[in-house]
Amino acid sequence: MKKIINTIWEYIHSNPKKILFWVFVFYFVFWIFFDDYSIVKRIRMEIDHRMLLERQKIEQIKIIDNELRIKHARDPDSIEKAARERYNFRKPDETLFIIREK
Repeated sequence: MKKIINTIWEYIHSNPKKILFWVFVFYFVFWIFFDDYSIVKRIRMEIDHRMLLERQKIEQIKIIDNELRIKHARDPDSIEKAARERYNFRKPDETLFIIREK
């Protein structure tokens, strides 16, 4: 074991610039890929950002639909539609068919 350590130590003394270069290269690679501001985290954050933008678009569409529903809440046609869809109301001479999705 001591012989191996001595050979490594001699190699380091004979090539200090080469060893220093490789230490900096490994440190730089480690810093780029595994640091707090690394490429891996950046890619994950970008994926999360895109997913949140898609969710924002969906929620914005829901908000617009709800605003339209609120605007037309006093219309007799919309009241009748809501009563038929939500509460299964029907007119006296109608037959009601309920189709539920699984």
